[in-house]
Amino acid sequence: MPPSKHAVLSASGAHRWLHCNPSARLELEFADRETEAAAEGTAAHALAEHKLKKALKLRSRKPVSPYDCDEMDAYTDGYVEFVLEQLEEAKALCADPLVLIEQRLDFSCYVPDGFGTGDCLIVADKLLHIIDFKYGQGVLVDAEENPQMMLYALGALRQFDHLYDITQVDMSIYQPRRENVSTWTISVEQLMEWVEHTLKTKAEMAYQGEGDYVPGPWCTFCKAAVKCRARAEAKLQLAKYEFAMPPLLTDAEIEDILSRLPGLTKWAGEIEAYAQDAAIHHGKVWHGFKLVESRTNRKYTDEEAVIRAANAAGYHDIFKKTLIPITEMEKLMGKKAFAEVLGSLVEKPKGRPTLVPVSDRRPAISTMDAAQEFTEITEV
Repeated sequence: MPPSKHAVLSASGAHRWLHCNPSARLELEFADRETEAAAEGTAAHALAEHKLKKALKLRSRKPVSPYDCDEMDAYTDGYVEFVLEQLEEAKALCADPLVLIEQRLDFSCYVPDGFGTGDCLIVADKLLHIIDFKYGQGVLVDAEENPQMMLYALGALRQFDHLYDITQVDMSIYQPRRENVSTWTISVEQLMEWVEHTLKTKAEMAYQGEGDYVPGPWCTFCKAAVKCRARAEAKLQLAKYEFAMPPLLTDAEIEDILSRLPGLTKWAGEIEAYAQDAAIHHGKVWHGFKLVESRTNRKYTDEEAVIRAANAAGYHDIFKKTLIPITEMEKLMGKKAFAEVLGSLVEKPKGRPTLVPVSDRRPAISTMDAAQEFTEITEV
């Protein structure tokens, strides 16, 4: 039987399940959903892999992607240059260092069913160098005590330690869009101490779905984050300030609120997006809410035709840097003349389905119509 595509305790999710042990099992209840950023990252990794193979005189076929651009080309070139520089340094320690690209790494002797794929490994006498290419720019990734890299190191040591006398592990993050290149070094002895004192216990708890839910920065990419009760309770701690007007808050309380607001705002947006998606695409009815068309602005259907029609009606002062907006044009002509002259050249697009309180005056729309209209609008 071929190995499963995703490990329950993945290396990429280690930062999360090491802090919030039961999150790994909770995430299994949610389907994978590839974001635009993730798809772009996948394309960048494929291009970087191809270029590195070509630089090492290995066979490779250049991938074709809709995300190909000059920016990605430059950033992946930089990654290849960085790897080649590290390879030259390794050659000072070893005549024939081994370079592995997109290497599957098994660390299941430390983490139940644990495996992952390392972007690039350089294996030499005394030294193992793990290099991870991060194309994303939303979150700055640091190499220091990075559990994903440490797990990759464990998998590589398990595979190659009998061939090379490895005593030191270098771990590098190459994140070009954040101008971030960081390297952290740990001895094999220290790495194994981390295994015994931290990893094994927490990994076993995570695999069994045991332990406490602990919200924190590691929630960012958790598939269960939007419905996680522990995270919600942490965000709603702000409710303790609900009945205190700002002049009555202490400086310490205001500072506490200010520190929580960015995460609270993001969480609120995630909840709103989840609820709206469930209503539009799955017919979910939320008590006290309904689907309506969002408000939109009128727009000209044909600006050239508008200019001709307005000029023919004697209106010539209709430009700023571009054609004046519809509202200003209507004020210039008056509503009656506007309707007669330009009425056929103005349209009001359908609004996106939006979840609002029942008290909203707009008429409700059906979930079937909402899903169809949402699809049509997003495809335009």
